[in-house]
Amino acid sequence: MPVVSALYQAPATPISELQTLLDRQRLAYGADPYPPLEHRQQWLKSLRQILSDEREVLIDAISQDFSHRSPDETLFAELMPSLHGIDHTLKHLKRWMKPSPRHVGVMFQPASAKVVYQPLGVIGIIVPWNYPLYLAIGPLVGALAAGNRVMLKLSEYTPATGHWLKELLGRIFPEDRVAVVLGEADVAVAFSGLAFDHLLFTGSTHVGKQVMRAAAENLTPVTLELGGKSPAIVSADVPLREAAQRIAWGKTLNAGQTCIAPDYVLVPHNRVEGFVEAYRTAVHGFYPTLTDNPDYTAIINERQVARLESLQTDAERKGARLLTLYDHGQGRRMPHALLLDVSDDMQVMQEEIFGPLLPIVTYHRLDEALAYINARPRPLALYYFGYNKAEQEHVIQHTHSGGVCINETLQHVAIDDLPFGGVGPSGMGHYHGHEGFLTFSKAKGVLIKQRLNSSMAAYPPYDRQRVRLVQKLFIR
Repeated sequence: MPVVSALYQAPATPISELQTLLDRQRLAYGADPYPPLEHRQQWLKSLRQILSDEREVLIDAISQDFSHRSPDETLFAELMPSLHGIDHTLKHLKRWMKPSPRHVGVMFQPASAKVVYQPLGVIGIIVPWNYPLYLAIGPLVGALAAGNRVMLKLSEYTPATGHWLKELLGRIFPEDRVAVVLGEADVAVAFSGLAFDHLLFTGSTHVGKQVMRAAAENLTPVTLELGGKSPAIVSADVPLREAAQRIAWGKTLNAGQTCIAPDYVLVPHNRVEGFVEAYRTAVHGFYPTLTDNPDYTAIINERQVARLESLQTDAERKGARLLTLYDHGQGRRMPHALLLDVSDDMQVMQEEIFGPLLPIVTYHRLDEALAYINARPRPLALYYFGYNKAEQEHVIQHTHSGGVCINETLQHVAIDDLPFGGVGPSGMGHYHGHEGFLTFSKAKGVLIKQRLNSSMAAYPPYDRQRVRLVQKLFIR
């Protein structure tokens, strides 16, 4: 089994080659515009096999890119959902590909109508650094299932992972089927300006605007998976230990570097002290110490560490109380902390945190908490903790977010039969499962008539008697 070198730096793809790659894939698509089910199934089976066979290489590469990433986190949060997503697609792909029959009214008979799900062509996918395997494989599976060619741009922050994905995917796919592009921000900018048939971007809202602007030059349709400040609501009567433990798991996974991590918690004003203690207990139960703890993941790089420290400093300077749950970190293993007495003028309440800082906001009534959420940009996820079913439905119906978990965090993203996507500032469009297949397909309406032409009744010159008959029969 190959070992990832600690000094490895993946070579960049020359910008001058990007258009050549696209042209090659477009030419190959033209020669095979509607791959049969058997070919698509074989691509997915080959992808599953190599991910399973080379799992240790990929886990090691991701850990190298983070300086340390818990191998078990990568297994549970990246490899396992990637494999399950492939299995789900293989199970249902035959049904997804079937044309959908549609109704034809009496006036248009004799005729039939159907929707055919046609591959779009060449799909561009821009992959972020926080889950470089899962957020590459998930959209890749949907694009391949729909019969497309794919170009993947991996993050410059994960060079080892990029190298091995390029190597492994190159073993099973020719570059005119799947091509992996590596390089710095200039390569990403050029990539987003290519005339793809569809472009999927996962990343920050700020960069998402730039990607959408570049895609607009080619009228390229986009799916944007962004982020934002996903809230968690603790109800007035939910057991604090249960709520705190589930929120803590969602916030500490990958050291909070998750687009759907709880970004802040709304807690009843009279339960804050109890929640803080329950949360501290939960986090220490997961990670008794940070020193040499193989389960605690590091921040991806020094730039992100500096950004998080700046958020923390700004909040303290403006009056927030910082409750650090550990005396010190280790390297880029940043200590988890809570922030109390936060206010809207703090950067930590304006920007997506993407790290181990968790602000607590107090409220008195549930509708006050919902009003607080609704006054802000719509988030990618929302979490509610409480066992009152009427309140659960009230929260679902009176908030907008990309997705919701009731008494859980994060796990809706791993349910293969649920669509995943944002709304407004947290993104547009969906993928995963059937929605992924539809995103990367053109749902083409088809009307079929044979020799008998009933439309002649509507041809000019218009006979008044014929027009009156049509009005009597079809216009009421």
